[in-house]
Amino acid sequence: MGWTVANARNLTGIVIVAAALGAGACSNASAPPAPPAPPLDGPALAEAVELDAVLGHLQELERIATENDGNRALGTPGYDASVDYVAGKLRDAGFDVQTPEFDVTSFDVENASLTVDGAPVELRVLAMSPSTGPDGITARLVRVPADDTPGCEATDYDNLDVAGAIAVVDRGVCPFSDKQKAAAERGAAALLVVNNEPGPLAGGTLGEDGDRFIPAAGVSGDDGAALATGTSATLIVDTVIEDIRSRNVIAQTATGDTDNVVVVGAHLDSVPEGPGINDNGSGVAAVLETALQLGPDPNVANAVRFAFWGAEEIGLVGSTRYVESLSDDERNAIALYLNFDMLGSPNPGYLVYDGDDSDAVGSGPGPEGSAGIEQTFRSFFESRGVAADGTDFDGRSDYGPFVEAGIPAGGVFSGADERKSPDQAGKWGGEADTPFDPNYHSPEDTLANIDRDAYAVTAASVGYGVGIYAQSLDGVPTGDARDQERSGN
Repeated sequence: MGWTVANARNLTGIVIVAAALGAGACSNASAPPAPPAPPLDGPALAEAVELDAVLGHLQELERIATENDGNRALGTPGYDASVDYVAGKLRDAGFDVQTPEFDVTSFDVENASLTVDGAPVELRVLAMSPSTGPDGITARLVRVPADDTPGCEATDYDNLDVAGAIAVVDRGVCPFSDKQKAAAERGAAALLVVNNEPGPLAGGTLGEDGDRFIPAAGVSGDDGAALATGTSATLIVDTVIEDIRSRNVIAQTATGDTDNVVVVGAHLDSVPEGPGINDNGSGVAAVLETALQLGPDPNVANAVRFAFWGAEEIGLVGSTRYVESLSDDERNAIALYLNFDMLGSPNPGYLVYDGDDSDAVGSGPGPEGSAGIEQTFRSFFESRGVAADGTDFDGRSDYGPFVEAGIPAGGVFSGADERKSPDQAGKWGGEADTPFDPNYHSPEDTLANIDRDAYAVTAASVGYGVGIYAQSLDGVPTGDARDQERSGN
């Protein structure tokens, strides 16, 4: 194990105890009080987050998945074991750990099939889809033309006879729930979404809180290209939707200003289709190791709260319930939120959330202070010889409810099912026009497919960001400025 802030603190304590015991044999003089641990900084904590340690956590998460039907998904023994592992590590390190429960709607697919003109077609049911009934739905297909809003609005169905049919739309532009609603408004009996990336459409959801109008599933781009208007198809979807309780894991340092809390989060659940080692064991392992190296009572200016979220994969439920549970004072005491979701993609990108919208990649800037967080992580990557790109606050990870509450946010991401551009491949290596993570939401999301070189850098970025903001909130609103900034949220 390398030299770390926590090791320095613990080693100091051991030396002092040994000296006191030696002195006690000769006299009754009391030992001097232990000196405080030295203040940490971002580079020191980054160096303390070592690759071997984070890979060790990933090995344990993969073992948990292997022993529990191959996944760590919501409502499964694999998720419960993941909670126990993370909470146990934090408690062993001396943290006061809470595992607050929250209500959530769970989802399971009992049976699903699609036949087109009598031939089977592989499909993936969108999470929270209602069932078709045991006999399924046999109907003609209606292909919705691709345009700027493919199946996102009811007007996309103008001049189409979709009543009683199975609508076929392309993925992209809007949430799956919007596509389902638009198809249902025009009388469609079911919805098929065609993937716009290679391979099956995996991990899609209609949202835990959304309306459930008609059965919905996804198919690959290759299979979808063959789904022509007028062709007869039979869709069978048998799902179970029920209300259960799940848990987050929360641990906060005993030191630092509790009116200026730095919250650091990673989602702990996987999808049912796989063990979730990149998505998001990689974020969990890096955040957990950062917490262990920081320790429960570091010499910091600002309190640090570590959060491991449940039910992210069905719509950011754990983080949303947490933010909703906070009083106004508790919410305003959060200075900023750092999110780490997928850090070891096999065709890796070096992406930081675009807090100032300087990359103009979609949804606009984050709340005041997000631009400074973006620059903090860009500076880290520059120190490692990497030029990072911005990535959009598109609402696909747990920063979402914090941003909605007006809390500045940022973090690091190595890419999911989006394709790496030729420019990105030129500066980072890897394969252009190929997804950052071809194993996204699949059984192949395993430790063997983690890019260790990239992960060594992105995992260290967690320590860097925590170390910086644990000591200084430079660039982030504080006091009255913070209250005024969030008064409209």
